Amino acid sequence: MSSWLLLDGNNLAYRAFYGMPDLARADGFPTGALHGWVRTLWMLQDQEKSARAIAFFDLGASTRHEALLAGYKAQRKEMPAPLFQQLEPIKRLTRALGLAVVEQRGIEADDLLASAAQKLSAAGGEVLIVSADKDFGQLVRDGVLQLVPPPTANPKLGWKRLDAAGVKEKFGVRPALIPALLALTGDASDNIPGLDGVGYKTAAKWLDEFGDLDTLLRRWDWVKPERFRPQLRDAGALLKRNLELVTLRADLGPGPLEPPPPDLAAACAVLEEMEMKRTSEEAKRRLGQS
Repeated sequence: MSSWLLLDGNNLAYRAFYGMPDLARADGFPTGALHGWVRTLWMLQDQEKSARAIAFFDLGASTRHEALLAGYKAQRKEMPAPLFQQLEPIKRLTRALGLAVVEQRGIEADDLLASAAQKLSAAGGEVLIVSADKDFGQLVRDGVLQLVPPPTANPKLGWKRLDAAGVKEKFGVRPALIPALLALTGDASDNIPGLDGVGYKTAAKWLDEFGDLDTLLRRWDWVKPERFRPQLRDAGALLKRNLELVTLRADLGPGPLEPPPPDLAAACAVLEEMEMKRTSEEAKRRLGQS
């Protein structure tokens, strides 16, 4: 049985950037995220030895999300310039180390990853999604797990592998209800407004009681606390839109998924360009040339 690591590239790149000191080569070009990125890749490869790996990146805005919500992610700050500068070297190094890189303009990386997870698991593969993003909890099932990195501020918490029971323990609902949960609570990180005053605990309690979002909306007059009933009565259109925003697309063509063979010369060229001599030596060791 084949096994696959599906990496949320932007999520892990941010983590690498904020988890490392402000390293730079002699001319000032930043390299901290590159150091953190390759360290994470090698840790994952050591841990999941036989797995093939694919990194998914955003390439511009998501057409489908912006069509539904004009202000989608509008409140987010621009990517820090030092991280943006390192994205292309990160992608070049990733390919050279033998990972596939998948990105499509106008399609959010989350949708591409979800579609790849569906395709690979349907073919009998074991899939491990590597991301801190709560949205991926909806994909967890037999053959598809999520590996969540620790916060950069507290790495001692360790990486956590979530199965369906782990998702239920973390969020209070089973994986299939994660979109309904996020539709009710909204998602401040994506500028998606939810119901006023409704957090995970309240939303999870309702979904546990009523079973799904449609039933909850039909039976709004049974909801407790009663102060939420007027909101729920009038929230059908909002919640329907939110549900579409937070439900990952798993029916897209993600493109070629087979990773390329490692290219030691290309990897060392990137690392030496970035003046990462020790990492270049490690790449030679790992790729079979001392």
